Amino acid sequence: MTHTHLLLVEDDELTRNLLKAYLEKEGFSVSSASDGQEMIALLDRDQFDLIFLDLNLPDEDGLSLARRLRSRSPVPLIVLTSRQGQEDRIAALEIGADDYVTKPFDPLELVLRARNLLGRTGALSGAGDCNARTFAGWVLDLDARTLTDKADTIVPLTRTEFNLLAAMAAAPRRVLSRSHLLDAIARGNDSPSDRTVDVTVSRLRRKIEADPKSPGIIVTVPGLGYMFSADVS
Repeated sequence: MTHTHLLLVEDDELTRNLLKAYLEKEGFSVSSASDGQEMIALLDRDQFDLIFLDLNLPDEDGLSLARRLRSRSPVPLIVLTSRQGQEDRIAALEIGADDYVTKPFDPLELVLRARNLLGRTGALSGAGDCNARTFAGWVLDLDARTLTDKADTIVPLTRTEFNLLAAMAAAPRRVLSRSHLLDAIARGNDSPSDRTVDVTVSRLRRKIEADPKSPGIIVTVPGLGYMFSADVS
């Protein structure tokens, strides 16, 4: 269970309540605001590990709010919007947004993007524990970006392998499509393909599975993608 504090800024009440409930179900602590004024009031009162910011707010444009936010804090920021224009995406990233999600979106995608971003910034935390996930005798340290076995021996992972494994371990026993996993391993202007996911999964299996030809941790779900079937703590 994480104790990561998120701020969700979304003017649509139904969307805000649904996302808040979903994120809390995933173990996050969530505060919410319906406009820029509420957002600033919450920022003055509390500290947050990540902010979801809708661009279409009733009292102030989200890009302007993002600019104000960046002038006071480096907190990770994911922009949410129904705007389809490339210029808005570029503007948000230029201001300092860390990620950009276009509506409509799958809530699971939002969780994966948040966890990937929090993992990179070291903001994920446990109840007094190090920032790590354990499964089937393995320990995946999200801060040190290492994988260790039962003998406490580090198993080398490439950047792509680590990011893919972290994304899957963040959503155990859920079918993840290749498009979700591509988001986890994409870097900058890189455009990885479905084949990149398959090759990376194959490499991970050779490193963590007792029998890579009959995997029990990373399971293929025909026609859908992959599922991380191990219990994660």
